[in-house]
Amino acid sequence: MARVSQEHLDARRRQILDGAARCFARSGFHGTSMQDVLKEVGLSAGAVYRYFSGKEDIIAAITEETFAAIRDAFEEAGRVVPPPTPDVLLSSVLGRVLSGELHGLDRRTFAALAVQLWSETLRDRRLAAQLDEGYATMRTAWTGLVEAYRDAGLLDGDVVADHMARTMIATAQGFIVQEALFGDVRPEVLEDGLRGLMSMSPQKPS
Repeated sequence: MARVSQEHLDARRRQILDGAARCFARSGFHGTSMQDVLKEVGLSAGAVYRYFSGKEDIIAAITEETFAAIRDAFEEAGRVVPPPTPDVLLSSVLGRVLSGELHGLDRRTFAALAVQLWSETLRDRRLAAQLDEGYATMRTAWTGLVEAYRDAGLLDGDVVADHMARTMIATAQGFIVQEALFGDVRPEVLEDGLRGLMSMSPQKPS
């Protein structure tokens, strides 16, 4: 009997995850059954259970991939030397995150899936642990980025690096939520809006 190649196994696993992601984005985790997933991917139960023990296992795998995609976008942007200003940097991150590369989903569908995953971490400790790990990694990477701004003379010395890092992460997360709820979120909108906020100066007392 011929052995199944690793490429075939990887492609089949990818087929299952992508199909399940479409189902979850469309109907939510709790509104999607394993029968829905089987119908979406066009495979038998035996074929799917060869890779995953059940729906919760599939959700965990999609969560890991989605969080990793967002985390990797942040980390890659943070490695640019010299570091671009936050408006350019966050625009680049948002553009990559919403590019639709993961699971072959369009921008709004991927954003909706990400928001559902974040919500699911509130009830699932396994997913919450994945999110905590990814968030801690992003905070560390972006705190280093803020220190690079300071070293380049772009930042006042009294700003707490972690506070600024968390704010930049929250800004990107907020735009992902906007895309999920309302659509039409473009990287240039984020870049232009941040540039405007960064250009403001405190009013001098008269």
